[in-house]
Amino acid sequence: MLLYGKNSVFERVKANPASIKNIFLEEKFSQPQLESLIRAKRIPFKYVSLKQLQKIKRADLLQGIVAEVEEFKYADFLDLTRESSGKLTFLILDRVYDPQNLGAIMRTAACSGGFAVVIPKHRACEVTETVLHVAQGGENFVPVVRATNITNILLEAKKDGYWVAGSVIEAGRSLDEVSFPFPLCFVLGSEGSGIRYGIQKHLDLKVNIPMEGAPLSFNVATSSAVFCYEISRQRRRLGQNKGL
Repeated sequence: MLLYGKNSVFERVKANPASIKNIFLEEKFSQPQLESLIRAKRIPFKYVSLKQLQKIKRADLLQGIVAEVEEFKYADFLDLTRESSGKLTFLILDRVYDPQNLGAIMRTAACSGGFAVVIPKHRACEVTETVLHVAQGGENFVPVVRATNITNILLEAKKDGYWVAGSVIEAGRSLDEVSFPFPLCFVLGSEGSGIRYGIQKHLDLKVNIPMEGAPLSFNVATSSAVFCYEISRQRRRLGQNKGL
């Protein structure tokens, strides 16, 4: 896989240098702190022309740097539940197809702390180079599970004592009136059709975001930011936030 952009590469160099095979820098690239760290971590690197860099990775906003890294490694759900002892909140994404949204959700989860992301193996976006670019290094701080069957994940979580809440557009309880039960799995559905009925059946709590403005709706990435903030706020109140 290829990482591109200063922030994405910088975070990977700091957090997981062993996963980087090579780094390609544009001849005019000038980021002394990053370049010094690359040398300190003994990561192979090479200066190339802009034309050569654009042949290595065809994308906008390369920002003069591309890193060749190992394939993305997904986490195991049961391992995470055991290791975190219920302190991780799982964001379960039901049919999120847009890599921009998935990357933004990973970035939000990383900034919030104490979250993991679960995506379906089929009929959904996987972690791609575009996702990693949008995540801006978030993949280094947020484990991502790729599940064959989301319903089975929810059933396993409930066996381990997790509650399952989900975002709905209509009905459900207003977010500003909800006290979340922990440990928690929170389901976010696709834009337009929301959470599938088969998954909604397993929700212990349905929640909506109160909006007094135009009769529109947030996209899934924006919704995730609102819910992550509120979940984190409530965990802090209960003393269960990051510092897990």
